Amino acid sequence: MLPNSSDQKYLAELHSKQIVLKTLLMQFSFFKLLVELNLRVQQLMSILRNVDMSSMNTYGFPCEAEVLFRAITDEDLINFRLELRNKSCLILGSGSNLLLPSRLKRPVLKMEFLGIKVINENKQRCLIEVAAGENWHELVLWSVQKGLWGIENLALIPGTVGAAPVQNIGAYGVEIADVLDWVEFFHLKTSETIRLTPKECKFSYRNSIFKNELLDLAVITRIGLRLSRYSNPQLSYGSLQAFKQRSAKVMNSKQIAKEVCRIRSAKLPDPKILGNAGSFFKNPVVTDKHYQLLLQLFPELVAYPLENRWKLAAGWLIERLGFKGMMREHVGVHDKQALVMVNHGGGTSKELLELVTDIEQKVYSTFKIKLEREVRVISA
Repeated sequence: MLPNSSDQKYLAELHSKQIVLKTLLMQFSFFKLLVELNLRVQQLMSILRNVDMSSMNTYGFPCEAEVLFRAITDEDLINFRLELRNKSCLILGSGSNLLLPSRLKRPVLKMEFLGIKVINENKQRCLIEVAAGENWHELVLWSVQKGLWGIENLALIPGTVGAAPVQNIGAYGVEIADVLDWVEFFHLKTSETIRLTPKECKFSYRNSIFKNELLDLAVITRIGLRLSRYSNPQLSYGSLQAFKQRSAKVMNSKQIAKEVCRIRSAKLPDPKILGNAGSFFKNPVVTDKHYQLLLQLFPELVAYPLENRWKLAAGWLIERLGFKGMMREHVGVHDKQALVMVNHGGGTSKELLELVTDIEQKVYSTFKIKLEREVRVISA
């Protein structure tokens, strides 16, 4: 018996409802899958929310991050890019060269890649690959322990390996650019992993492409360093000259690293004891004409020749104006090194910025020099 028109209509409605129900179930299942995948990504990446970052910056200033991603593997960076959705972010190592606001709304990516590998070696040299999350000073100690030369003058510089090329860290006549073979980074816009040569990194005094064109776009993952097995002491710079005179003719890189640590410890405060980010300002470079004018007014001016220009000691400029050892509220200028701004405890980034601005204005009005900040001031 064939169904009548009423039955046919009922069956059609029933079939239509079944289709709608199946569609809803599929959508629900897909949504559930997305939720599960998102939770899985968060678990894998250790996504944290409303994070206290006072222990993640060497000033120890209070700062709360709305969301922080911990990256341990290359896959984490791909997941982070998906989560980022083209928003701006802050790439964080150990926070040793940053001044953070009281609250960070932008996502924070904390790089925790680890590992040191010897890629190639012979009797003359050793090429090593180092992950971005490794501690820089610990790397220096590792290298001198193995009798390698090249980075011993850079001992006790705070921060991670990944941050070193960004700043083109340097001390006592040596820069990381002198021994760098390549820098590998993950591009947050394209998901590409790219390697740059030192020339492509556009290194200059405390500067690189990573502070300019690739700022907040390049996540440095690894670097390659060319270290030497031959003795090659660099002792012509300032404080190390006295060490050279009183030391034996034959010395090793470990001895130089130890002396550098002694000198730095005597002049610079330990961030674990007194919050700081090292030198806050770069040493300014001026023309010979500007230098000669200043020399007439300030015969004791400390400066170093640099081709046809002069590099001035920013610390001397600040000290000359009476800021050395000054304390304002909970922050101040270190009493042994005027380039270092410090947190005496309980301070805030706002307090420090007010002091820094005052120093900049007085240096300009007195010496007609605009100080350039070495520490990166982060906006919310």
